[in-house]
Amino acid sequence: MIQVISVLLENKPGALMRVTGLLTARGYNIECLTVARTLDPTLSRMTIGVDVEPHLRRQVIKQMNKLINVLQAVDLTDGPSVTREMVLLRVRAAMEHRTAILKEAEIFSARVVDSSTEGFAIEATGDTEKMDEFIDVMRSYGEIEVTRSGVVAVSLEAKKLRLSPPIPTGAEAKSKDRIGVLNA
Repeated sequence: MIQVISVLLENKPGALMRVTGLLTARGYNIECLTVARTLDPTLSRMTIGVDVEPHLRRQVIKQMNKLINVLQAVDLTDGPSVTREMVLLRVRAAMEHRTAILKEAEIFSARVVDSSTEGFAIEATGDTEKMDEFIDVMRSYGEIEVTRSGVVAVSLEAKKLRLSPPIPTGAEAKSKDRIGVLNA
């Protein structure tokens, strides 16, 4: 089953690699991954969809919270949250299908972002199941090309975010000690 994980981490080189490395080293398949800076340019929010057995979910979160650069990892799979995915779809269709395509796009709250004599480029946003349905419907009208963003999610829980700086370990701690000696 797909576990949706929201990770707040420092916006530093190698942070993404540490998180994905933890998952791949344990044999978990990453289904989708989105990451971007937050309002604080020193932090990034990562949303990961990963194929994990239900009884291992808590273990995955605990392991992520121990990583350098990770400030907080939260499982959003079963808790109150909003998840969305964006689909950009290009459909090539005959002229007689164009009106039907536009009506279907409207039903899915999608919008046409480009139109040509060959067809349309359409943007749709919603939960993953809705996007799967949208793609299946558009497939019936002609040849399609699809790009998906992957899931983004936000928790609806009223918890306050508790941030504490990551504790340097191993080589990083030694490096900071050396810097302190050099500055002394």
